[in-house]
Amino acid sequence: MIIWLASYPKSGNTWLRSLLASYYYSKSGDFDFNLLNNIDQFPSVNYFKNDQDLYLKPEDTSKKWITKQKEINTDKKIKLFKTHNAICKINNNSFTDEKNTLGAIYVVRDPRNVITSLSNHYQISRNEALNFMNDEKRALIEKKDERFLGFIALFSWKLHVDSWNNCKLFPVLTIRYEDLELSTFETFKKVIEFIKNISNSNISFNREKAKKTIVSCDFEKLKSLEEKNGFKEAMLKKDKSGRVKFFNLGRENNFKKILDPIIIDQINNTYKEYLTKFNYEI
Repeated sequence: MIIWLASYPKSGNTWLRSLLASYYYSKSGDFDFNLLNNIDQFPSVNYFKNDQDLYLKPEDTSKKWITKQKEINTDKKIKLFKTHNAICKINNNSFTDEKNTLGAIYVVRDPRNVITSLSNHYQISRNEALNFMNDEKRALIEKKDERFLGFIALFSWKLHVDSWNNCKLFPVLTIRYEDLELSTFETFKKVIEFIKNISNSNISFNREKAKKTIVSCDFEKLKSLEEKNGFKEAMLKKDKSGRVKFFNLGRENNFKKILDPIIIDQINNTYKEYLTKFNYEI
């Protein structure tokens, strides 16, 4: 069965994935990027590239979402998967169901800081990033050899957040990126305990390994690893001169210091209900 690590893009999913990969898949809690191979992303090109289907439209792979998850679950083992997909139906095809999913951890981040990260990651202006977040038909699309093999249904930030937080099919633990940042140990423990409970595991929380994992996955260390070895999940620059820094600002990503007040006001007005719901300062 699958346990999803879900989030809107640039909301801290990769950091949580790094923490969990280090905790579950290393002996000592020491992190390296290769550990991320143990927590794959779905949907992604690799799950569809060997199919005979033509996939002529961007959304065509949605018809195989459940089929591919059934294949993943054939061995009946518990697996962690990263996803940016919303809980949704495309052409009456559900992203997932209670037969293939055990539960999910959803990471929400202050949308005013999501904008700056989106802008850097996709090399777009902050106004374009705001439009990106407000687009109710937004999807991430990847084309390979004239076939649409990568399709992720995002929708708007609000619809994405709602889709996971209102899900009744399986248990969903929602954590704030800011709590993972400011109260890392306590928040990480909450995630581990959630996974333990929904998977009926009798393995106790390893406090010392968790502490080592947190130190090993410190933002500055991840940033240093990327500078030294690169990070294959970072976006290629538009001029193809290299890759955009994935681990970019970290705690320096503070909307109060770097975001245009006009954009801040727009977000405060558009997302007021959500800022209040998740206890963000307005």
